[in-house]
Order: sequence, then C-alpha cells, then structure tokens
Amino acid sequence: MATSRGFYIGRFQPYHEGHQAMVERIARDVDELVLGIGSADQSHTPHDPFTAGERVMMITKATQEMDLLTYAVPIEDLNRNAVWVSHVQSMSPNFDVAYSNNPLVIRLFEEAGIEVRQSEMYRRDEFQGTEVRQRIIDGGDWQSLVPDPVVDVLEECDGVARLRQVADSDDPEE
Repeated sequence: MATSRGFYIGRFQPYHEGHQAMVERIARDVDELVLGIGSADQSHTPHDPFTAGERVMMITKATQEMDLLTYAVPIEDLNRNAVWVSHVQSMSPNFDVAYSNNPLVIRLFEEAGIEVRQSEMYRRDEFQGTEVRQRIIDGGDWQSLVPDPVVDVLEECDGVARLRQVADSDDPEE
C-alpha cells in the first residue's frame, strides 16, 4: 500500500492546542504529514514573534509522541498568489492532499488541481494565535492554550520576553 501524505499550513505563531487537534484529526486520514510553516521569513514582530527555527522546534516536539511521521517545512512568503502553490510544492515533500480552512488557500490548491479537505476548527474562539500572543503580552494564562513542549520551547528561546518587548511601543501617546 502506498503511503499517503498530507499538507497542512499555518503560521504557528505559536503552535497551539487548536493546531494539535487539527493534526490529530488529519492523522486519521494520512500516514505522514507535512506542516508548512507559513511566513517563515517573518519574526520579531507582535504578529510574527517567533523564528521559523523556533516554530520547527515547537511542531517537532509537540508532535513527536504521535503515531504520525511529520515534517516541519518553512515556507517563506511569496506575495504572488498565482504561483504560491508551486512555491509550496518546491519547498515541501510531495503530498496527496492539503488541509485548510482558509478560503484563499483552498482556492489556490483547488485551482492547482490538489484535493483540499477541511476540518472543523477546535474551540476556535480560544485556540488561536492572536489570543495566545495577547495573553503572553498581558501576563495571562497562555500555557493552557499550547502543548507542554511549546511552553518549553518558548522558555528556551526567551520567547515571552521577546514578544512583550516587540509588542511594546516607544510612542508616548499609546
């Protein structure tokens, strides 16, 4: 039997329990999963505080106990939607099916002739990067929103202090 391989893209800023739930669902369908780290060229901003390498660590450590072979692949922003899928394909192992709930991503993959499967998002109001990052900035409970290995990665890279610093403003009017 041939190995089936899926592709799931996200910014993973940071990788959180919503991502983990999606990966667990995808694991029921495929033997292997490529996790495309979108906006891999972005870091050290309030929107994208973590580097591609740090996000590779988050994903690798959070998924290592799963019965699913995963590959974390950084995908830099291209800002040219018409060629984005071929860019993704050039940076990734071959895959049979893409997983996304993003309307633009779905459209681009479908136009390229790639099957796209959607999956219901897991507690989307709570498990989203914006909420995790805001809680980190505010000193709230963000740890309950991410897998334990992600907490360890953020401690190792001093990610909490970095996010709080880059989110700070030098504008006295704010």
